[in-house]
Amino acid sequence: MKNKFLLLGIVLATLSACKTVSPLQVANVKTQKNISINNELKNDEEFVKIIEPYKQKLDKEMNQKISHTNVDLTKQGDNSNLGNLLADYTFDGADVWAKSKLNKNVDAALINIGGIRTTIGKGDIFLKNVFEVMPFENEVVIIKMKGSDLQGLFSYYAEHQVNNPVSHLYIETKNGQAIKTLINGKEVNPTQDYYIATSDYLALGGDNMKFFAKGESIPTGLKMRDLFIDYFKKNPEVVANTDVRLNFIGKK
Repeated sequence: MKNKFLLLGIVLATLSACKTVSPLQVANVKTQKNISINNELKNDEEFVKIIEPYKQKLDKEMNQKISHTNVDLTKQGDNSNLGNLLADYTFDGADVWAKSKLNKNVDAALINIGGIRTTIGKGDIFLKNVFEVMPFENEVVIIKMKGSDLQGLFSYYAEHQVNNPVSHLYIETKNGQAIKTLINGKEVNPTQDYYIATSDYLALGGDNMKFFAKGESIPTGLKMRDLFIDYFKKNPEVVANTDVRLNFIGKK
């Protein structure tokens, strides 16, 4: 603080010593008022005119039909139909990529229920619905893990009993312990390498999924939302699997 006052004094002294002194320009300070953003705030007509063509183009694109569902797609329950559907889409997209780039098969997929932000009602599915369901820019990541390290994944579900959707996985828990765990219907081989598709958020430990840190992270560059859009377009009539993948015995 003393240095600041010293510097100010030197500046004032220098200005006073100058033979030709220009008058200091003092800003004209005016008191302003806060403007509340609410329904009473009027539109800027000029601005509205400028953005209207872009808005119409965006609305037309977002309102294009990309699929259809005969049932409500929800995120409720431990094996929600929307959760299962998006986990399957994640698995399928990652599997295609892995076969092409790694010459490997993806063994399972795991996404978080919190990343699914809303539901999709019965009827036509529009592009905007997918943006509402998945507003984030998450990418698909494949984690290469030893079977022995997957115990951390199973323990996570046993402890938290959370309905984070899975694909090609079966996890049964009781009294805080995983009592039955299968990948593609088979028991886990502790010495085998497994390839698990997930989001970059979870791969980095999001939702406290620290177990992924034991594996090797392989980025795919695939945007999850783009992947979902592609698969909705490929399936004019969506049929979500409702099989039991998470079985929390005695869950309250």
